[in-house]
Amino acid sequence: MRILFVEPPKDFWFIMGQYIPPPFGILALAGYIEAHNDSVEIEVVDCQAEGLDWDGLRRRIESSQPDVVAPSGLSTSNAYVVLRAAELTKKVDPGIMTVVGGQHFTALVDEALRAYRCIDFVVRGEGEMTLSELVDAVEGRGLLSEVKGLSFRKGGEVIHNPDRPLICDLGSLPYPGYHFVEEHMKTYYFALMADKNTPFAIVEGSRGCRHDCSYCSQWGFWGRNHRAKSPERIADEMGRLREEYGSRFFWLTDDNLGLGERTSDLCNEIIKRDLYDVTWFCQARCDDIVRNKELLPKMREAGNTWMLLGLDSSSSEILRSFRRDGIDGSKAKGAVDLLRENDVFSQGTFIIGHRSDSHESIEALRKYADWADPDIATFMTLTPFPGTDIFEVAKRRGWIEDWNWSNYDMVHAVMPTERLTREEVQEELYGCYDSFFGSWPRRYRGIMSKNPITRRTYQYLARQAIMTGLRKLF
Repeated sequence: MRILFVEPPKDFWFIMGQYIPPPFGILALAGYIEAHNDSVEIEVVDCQAEGLDWDGLRRRIESSQPDVVAPSGLSTSNAYVVLRAAELTKKVDPGIMTVVGGQHFTALVDEALRAYRCIDFVVRGEGEMTLSELVDAVEGRGLLSEVKGLSFRKGGEVIHNPDRPLICDLGSLPYPGYHFVEEHMKTYYFALMADKNTPFAIVEGSRGCRHDCSYCSQWGFWGRNHRAKSPERIADEMGRLREEYGSRFFWLTDDNLGLGERTSDLCNEIIKRDLYDVTWFCQARCDDIVRNKELLPKMREAGNTWMLLGLDSSSSEILRSFRRDGIDGSKAKGAVDLLRENDVFSQGTFIIGHRSDSHESIEALRKYADWADPDIATFMTLTPFPGTDIFEVAKRRGWIEDWNWSNYDMVHAVMPTERLTREEVQEELYGCYDSFFGSWPRRYRGIMSKNPITRRTYQYLARQAIMTGLRKLF
C-alpha cells in the first residue's frame, strides 16, 4: 500500500507575517505509520515548501499513484482546502481512498460524511493508532468495524465506531517523520518570530489542557486531558532536529506549557545538552507566569525568547463567560512586566465580539491592551469553532451569520453582538490594530529597543502591510 500525506495549497494567517511551517500533524502520522505498518510506502507532499498550486498537486497525485491520500486539516478555516484536496484526488482516480481528521472533521463528522462523497474515512480524535489500524483493515488484517475512532459510510449509512482511548504514554510515539521532508527543512521559517534565514521546526511537548475555556476546541478534542512527553524526550527532539537538519528556532506546540517543575527540568536538559544556539517559542497562562516567576531566568537561559499570553479582555464578566479562571488584569500586566524584565518577548492576544460587546466595551479593551503593554498585540474576533461550547450556544440561538468555514480564522467577524453588527465588529478589529500599532511612542520604543528580538520584530512589522490586509476584509 502507498499513502500520500498532503499539505495542500493554502493561505496562511497574514497577521503572523511570512512563514512556512513544517506540516507537523502529517509528519507525526507518517512517522507512526512507518514504525507500525511494514508494508506501507509513504510519501509526503508539502505544497507550501514545494511551491505547488492545485495543478501541481494534481500532477503529484497522478505520478505517485497512491492507494490512500490523507490531506492535512489543521483548522476550521482550512476545511474547504482539505475537501478540495479530497475532491481533486477522486478526480485523478475515484479508487483512491481519502482519509481526513483533525478537530473540525471530528466535531462535524456526521455532517461531513453525509455532505461530501469525496471523503471515505474520518479519523476522529487522536489519529496515530486509528490510521494504523485502518491501513491494516484495508489490507485485510482486520475489520473496519473494529477500528476505534473511525467513521465511514457503508452503503447509505454513516457508521461511527466507538471512540478510541487516548494514548497513555506519548513517549512511546516514534519521532515525527521529518525525514520525509528533509529537502525542505532549511526552507521552513517564521519571519516574525525569528527570521527567514533561521530554520524553523515544531516540537510537541504535550497534548491537551486541563482548563476548559469556552471558546477553545482543544480541551474538547483531547477530553480535558493533559499528557506530556518527558523533558528528556523533548530535548532529544530539539537536539536531533538541530543536528540533522540545522533547525534552530522551535515552536513548542503545547496548548499550555504549564510552568513548573517539568518546565524547569526541560530547561535543565536543554542547558545540559549545550543547545546554545537554539531558541524557542511557547504559549503560557499569565497566572502560571506570575506564580512561577523564579523560573523565567532559567527559561531565558535555555533559549525561550518569545511567549504568547491570552490576555483576552478587561471585563471580568466576559472572562467569567469564557471560563478564564485565574486570569485578570493584574496577572496580565504582571506577566508582561516579568517577561520584559527577563528579556522574553511577549505577544498578548485579545478577543472582541463577545455577545455583550459594544463600541464602548471595545474601546475599554483597547485601553486595556495599551495599559498591559505586551511587546505586540494580536486582536481576534470571537469565533465559534465547531467542537466548542460557544459554537453550540451560538448555533442554537441563531447568532452565526456566516457559515463559510474559510472565514473562521479569528480575523473575520462571523457573528454580531447584541449592540454591533458584524460589519461594526470587523471595523472595530481594524481600530484595535490601528490603536495599538499606530502609537508612535510604541513604534519608536520597539525599533530602538535594546532587546534585539523586539527591535527586529518592529522593524519587520514596519515593512509588512498588516493594516492594508485588514482593510481588505471589508
